[in-house]
Amino acid sequence: MKQKAMSEPGKPVLSQDPHALREPKVNNLEIAIGHEVRAFRKKLGITGADLASATGLSLGMLSKIENGNISPSLTTLQSLSKALGVPVTAFFRRFEEPRNAVFVKAGEGVELERRGTRAGHQYNLLGHIDNNSSGVVVEPYLITLTTGSDVFPTFQHEGMEFLYMLEGEVVYRHADQLFTMQPGDSLFFDADAPHGPEILVTLPSRYLSIICYPQHR
Repeated sequence: MKQKAMSEPGKPVLSQDPHALREPKVNNLEIAIGHEVRAFRKKLGITGADLASATGLSLGMLSKIENGNISPSLTTLQSLSKALGVPVTAFFRRFEEPRNAVFVKAGEGVELERRGTRAGHQYNLLGHIDNNSSGVVVEPYLITLTTGSDVFPTFQHEGMEFLYMLEGEVVYRHADQLFTMQPGDSLFFDADAPHGPEILVTLPSRYLSIICYPQHR
């Protein structure tokens, strides 16, 4: 069985650098393509005339492409891709696509009902970005429990969930395990197992619930 790499016993190796910056993007597609064509050509150490000859393009046409003055056809991009030895998608990597952000002022989250919600159990959705570039949907909730109930809601859904306790005390169930959660405690789990608050020890209780699951296109 393949084992996950560890830097120290029990500590996973995280490969992504959260502080790394990608190269600057541009918001004009033709300029973005031209920049990449020129960069790949120079990386190979060939002249414009060499690339024009290899692709069957005129030197003037190639110059217009590299300067972002025209929008090359898919056939032309395929020719350039073959001559430069890169995938067609490599020409689009500097193009700036819109990236969305959602800002919610305190107390302005969207209150909604989830399956199994009981009176005194309030769920506020703090933001939602549909059709994002990551391929993952994230739903951040602020959950407030103010009233006890004989039957507590049990949830089961795809994806992963992260809880962070802010106020009060709750005994939270995940599958066949119980976790006593107090302010500052967190719980991260596979949401496909039955889960939910089991015992409301101290009210009011508040915690953040962040659910993430694959985006279905």
